[in-house]
Amino acid sequence: MRAKDIRAKAGEEPITMLTAYDAPTAELVDAAGVDMILVGDSVGNLRLGHDSTLPVTVDETASLTAAVARAADDAFVIADMPFLSFGVSEADSIENCGRMVKEAGADGVKLECGKHTVDLTDRLTDLGIPVQAHLGLTPQRENETGLFRQATDDEAAGEMLELATAHEAAGAFSLVLEHVPANAAAAVTEALDIPTIGIGAGPDCDGQVLTVDEVIGLTEGVAPFSKKFGDVRGEMERAIAGYVDEVESGTFPAEEHSHVAEDLDTDDLY
Repeated sequence: MRAKDIRAKAGEEPITMLTAYDAPTAELVDAAGVDMILVGDSVGNLRLGHDSTLPVTVDETASLTAAVARAADDAFVIADMPFLSFGVSEADSIENCGRMVKEAGADGVKLECGKHTVDLTDRLTDLGIPVQAHLGLTPQRENETGLFRQATDDEAAGEMLELATAHEAAGAFSLVLEHVPANAAAAVTEALDIPTIGIGAGPDCDGQVLTVDEVIGLTEGVAPFSKKFGDVRGEMERAIAGYVDEVESGTFPAEEHSHVAEDLDTDDLY
């Protein structure tokens, strides 16, 4: 899968996208036929124990992206650029984004966007780094905006559309719209030639993205716009409890889990 393949799906067939943060998960997501795998900075609060995405580092993202890229054969792998890894200076932004492609094996990068990322998107695409833009709720700005629905009035929706078209013109191959009214997302989708990928943005986007942890039921709860499709957390709880019970009761390990060396003279060990 390449960026041009994702672009070609706009208005033609639904696009699927899920997060993954490790090789085993990426292998399963890839095998299911998901179009894009996002190595999201959501790993910060879902897997690394942080209260937000903000503490995630470039080194962590590169390591996780490399693991995912090694396991994914067909899906387009996107590195979610962490807070302050871009936008501070063009040189540092390009170096950090380039590292994800050159060293970690990503196929492209995602930027939480604003006016400051239009020129950067243009420069990155000139250099051959595909860029996925991200508008609406951008969690890296949570200290400014909070984690609330965005673009809920005419002015804000108009600004979102303006930024969307600017990033399309700058070369972005797709656009994530997060936690915005469905009718606003539909208007942006209609206005763009590149595909929109919704998360809490209604059914009219060209595709959908969720965190794999919520999809498989690893988290205790889910966002109001998300859905559990499994109960991995319950299965883990049952398996771990079963292990503890059998060790404590002495039923594990059983004879079939052990090996006896018949020629070993244990008397010589003392």
